Amino acid sequence: MTVDTVIEGGTIVTEHGQFEAGLAIDDGEIAAVADEGSLPDAEERVDASGHLVMPGAVDVHVHIDDMFSEDTYETATSAAAVGGTTTYVDFAWQAWEGELSIFDGEGTLLEGVERKIEKGEDALVDFSLHGAITREDDAVLEEIPDVIDAGVTSFKMFTAYEIGLGNGFMNTVMQEIAANDAVGVFHTEDGSVCDALTEQFQAEGKGDPEWYPKSRPDYAEAMAAEDAVRMATEAGMKYYGIHTSCRKSADVLEQFQEEYGEGLVRAETCTHYTTLDDSIYAEMGNKPMIAPPIRAEDDVEAMFEQLGSGVLDVVSTDHCAYRLDQKNVDNWWDSAFGANALQASLPVFYDEAVNRRGHDPSFVVEHMSANPARIFGMPEKATLEPGNDADIVLFDPDAEYTITAEDNVGNAEFSIYEGRSVTGRPTKTFVRGEVVAEDGAVVGDAGYGEFVERDIPEW
Repeated sequence: MTVDTVIEGGTIVTEHGQFEAGLAIDDGEIAAVADEGSLPDAEERVDASGHLVMPGAVDVHVHIDDMFSEDTYETATSAAAVGGTTTYVDFAWQAWEGELSIFDGEGTLLEGVERKIEKGEDALVDFSLHGAITREDDAVLEEIPDVIDAGVTSFKMFTAYEIGLGNGFMNTVMQEIAANDAVGVFHTEDGSVCDALTEQFQAEGKGDPEWYPKSRPDYAEAMAAEDAVRMATEAGMKYYGIHTSCRKSADVLEQFQEEYGEGLVRAETCTHYTTLDDSIYAEMGNKPMIAPPIRAEDDVEAMFEQLGSGVLDVVSTDHCAYRLDQKNVDNWWDSAFGANALQASLPVFYDEAVNRRGHDPSFVVEHMSANPARIFGMPEKATLEPGNDADIVLFDPDAEYTITAEDNVGNAEFSIYEGRSVTGRPTKTFVRGEVVAEDGAVVGDAGYGEFVERDIPEW
């Protein structure tokens, strides 16, 4: 038997540990992981000496080609490939009318799914979708089974902005999601508190970026999280809290997880909440203006504590690509919310977790690959088990470099990690056995990525 590719000389890293072995790839799948002497002949042999051989990162929280991103599917997935992300989950929007909307009128959730799948025809890496519910319209309840049949098994709701939903309507939606055994995904900030503080600061002329995190305080995040997770557990719905940023919010999730278990309550944080603190606003102005905000040093510590305890399962990016003119404005409230991270996330988190905090590389694989794939119903992704997709990253743990926006391959014109020195970076990224990025450059073709129809996950 001759396989397509053998990767030899590297150190295999899984969520459970690391060991010396080779890996065989055939027909886009992992054919074997074994002692190199027992691997079959191959048409191509890849020398991974000095490298970690890891599953590709699975980023379950990104914004691409919509009102929150200047990236196209081609540019965002190019950044993902260079950064070692081989699968991501974007948002399919139920069209609405409003200041934030890019749509001509209202539309259905299923139309949103179809719209994003069409845009994904330019993707370089594989992708899936969350359905985003933006209006209090009972018709969406009837759509949920059809959206699940289309391979979208999670539904996002907001508690803030013009697309924020009231608790009563969310409670009804949660019951329908629970009846279909799907997952609810929640952006939790109390919109009324944040809006009132924003109006206060506007009236007082407090437009300097240091005032921004004070407009969206940690208690507002914790308040909304408590409401949402309480309704979810009462409904028996799988609850996933996105971009957890602070100790107070994580403590709420811990309380409910202790009572109801991981079978109902899971959550993520983001790379920026594990690596940056609120001093960055004085340093970088509006560029790191993200919602929820980047918090205090103690909140950074809390994110690692709760990743270690299992209250937080996943590290994602909340990737949003913007131009500098959308950030460099006089008052923070006129700035776009969000920052790009697909290209930098894996090396930045690896450097922080492994080099600066002493975690094993398996800690990175667990929270950036295995857990997100498992939680969101992608069993064929993010492990190095034979039969699974050959989504693999060769990672040089000794490579030293400084992050700069000059290296961006996406459309974002800045990086909130500008000037950060890191050790460790991806050097080769495989998606289903094909090399799509190598040494910081894209070598695959746009359109290679495929839409992943996700299973109903078992928690």
